[in-house]
Amino acid sequence: MYQRTRVTVLQPESPNVAFIEGYSGRGFSISGNVVVGPCAVLPRAILQWNVGSHRDISLQSLALFRLLEPRIEILVLGTGDRVEQLHSAVLRQMRLCGIAVEVQDTPNACATFNFLTSEKRLTAAGLIPPRGAYAGLTALPAATD
Repeated sequence: MYQRTRVTVLQPESPNVAFIEGYSGRGFSISGNVVVGPCAVLPRAILQWNVGSHRDISLQSLALFRLLEPRIEILVLGTGDRVEQLHSAVLRQMRLCGIAVEVQDTPNACATFNFLTSEKRLTAAGLIPPRGAYAGLTALPAATD
C-alpha cells in the first residue's frame, strides 16, 4: 500500500534554490540530484510524484501543492511531450486556493520553473518526463532490455 519516497531537502540558507538542469524520458536532474520518473519540485524539497500520465493529475495528486506553507503562488505542470488539457474542476479548485496553474509540455515547464524561481517567485512544479526529446541529462542510463 505504501511506497518508498526519497526526499532531498535543500539547505534553508542556500541561495541556490532548486534548478532543473536537465531531463530525459527516465527522469530529471535537479540541483545536482537525479530523480527517476515524475517528480514534485517544491521550494525546499524534491519528491517523486506518483502520477503515470496527465490523466492521473487530480485534486488528490495536487493536494501536496495546496498544503505547502508558505503557500506557493504558481504551480507549473509539465505534462510530457506536449501540452495536455486538465479537467477544468481541478484548475478551478487550485485557483480557489490562490494558486495559479501553468500547464505546459515538460521542456517548457522546466524553463518556466527555472525562470520563475530566478525571479524569487514562490513556485513549485509537477513534472512528468517527456518520452521524446532529451536535454542535458547524461546521469540517467538508458534502459536495457
